[in-house]
Amino acid sequence: MDGGPDTGPASGPEEADLYVLLGIDKSATPDEIKKAYRKAALQHHPDKVPEEIREESEAKFKAISQAYEILRDEDKRHLYDTHGMAAFDGRGGPSGPEVDLNDVLSQMFGFGMGGPGPRRPRRGPDEDQEYKVTLEELYKGKTVKFSADKQIVCGTCKGTGAKANVKPQQCEKCRGAGVSEAFQQIGPGLVRKATVLCDRCEGSGNFHKEKDRCKKCKGKRTVSEKKVLEVYIPRGSMNGERIVLEGEADQFPDQTPGDIVFHLVEESHAVFTRLGHDLSAELTVTLAEALSGFSRVVLTHLDGRGIQITRPRGKILRPGDVLKVPGEGMPLKRGEAKGDLYLITKVEFPEDDWLKDDKEYDIINKLLPPPATPLKVDEVDEVHYEDNVDIDQFGSSHGRQGMGSQWEEEDDGDDGAPQCQQQ
Repeated sequence: MDGGPDTGPASGPEEADLYVLLGIDKSATPDEIKKAYRKAALQHHPDKVPEEIREESEAKFKAISQAYEILRDEDKRHLYDTHGMAAFDGRGGPSGPEVDLNDVLSQMFGFGMGGPGPRRPRRGPDEDQEYKVTLEELYKGKTVKFSADKQIVCGTCKGTGAKANVKPQQCEKCRGAGVSEAFQQIGPGLVRKATVLCDRCEGSGNFHKEKDRCKKCKGKRTVSEKKVLEVYIPRGSMNGERIVLEGEADQFPDQTPGDIVFHLVEESHAVFTRLGHDLSAELTVTLAEALSGFSRVVLTHLDGRGIQITRPRGKILRPGDVLKVPGEGMPLKRGEAKGDLYLITKVEFPEDDWLKDDKEYDIINKLLPPPATPLKVDEVDEVHYEDNVDIDQFGSSHGRQGMGSQWEEEDDGDDGAPQCQQQ
């Protein structure tokens, strides 16, 4: 099917051990799973890593989030332990298309274990698409209507591909079975015989000459149709969740249509960082506010509300201090409960030489706590220093270490100081 609400390329779950992704044992308790997820998510969150590894971190974060969403739910965890990821990606297991021996036999020979009879319709394939959503949309919920080109069974020929009253001819290639045998290469010098859909009749078992084909579908048995679809994203939905439109995939004759499955992809936010149902953001205050308190709106929430914080006089805020605002995180899907909002303090210091008046300088020095008690030392050496040095330079200094071949200690009657080796 063509069209969709701003979709990207489909991507299925990674074939990785979910327990290994979270760094836990298969016997881990729910609390251990939650702690492991929080630790891994903080480590790999795309907003917390350098730009050059952000793409790799996003992929890792998605995998970790998916692992947590499956293992935190007892039913999903049981499905994963029993069937692996096949239980969730449509390849098999309870959540994927069922494989029935009667279906296989009826497709190949026209009857099942119960004897001759009509074939049970097969289920068509699901269509997987990514759908990008903002944090605001996940906070408030969203309903999207969009128009899509969808393949439906031709109403003129009822999916036969032929004109009215035209007797179908049996496909000569598959002899009416709809499937044929073919050899598939599975490795260097290794082949196997497999049953595949007949490419001449496209699995119908019948073939029509061009003059006998339906004028509307030209013998293809399906036609394209515009259809308006609606996607509802509940508030509080998580990154990686699946929104399923049941039976809305392309139609094929003799098949029940599959589902359209949208995989939610949460876009990064300029202000908030999300972890589960909690949010975090920077609380930027001036040095004066950090020392003497304040009462003002500190940020705009995802629904447009202003969040006001009152900090009383005498309560100092230091860089890195964290304030928790209960109930101002992401909403839960059920009920009115919400997660919490964590505000991480960042203190803005004034520019250099901001205070030029000597009287004001003296006043501030009297107001502020006194300097530290001087250290008692035998000798004082006033040194030169550099401002605004990158801490990444730490450990990169080059001295005499590792230069033993050029420095030798000679006993010449002096005090044993190293002497430069003569070349």
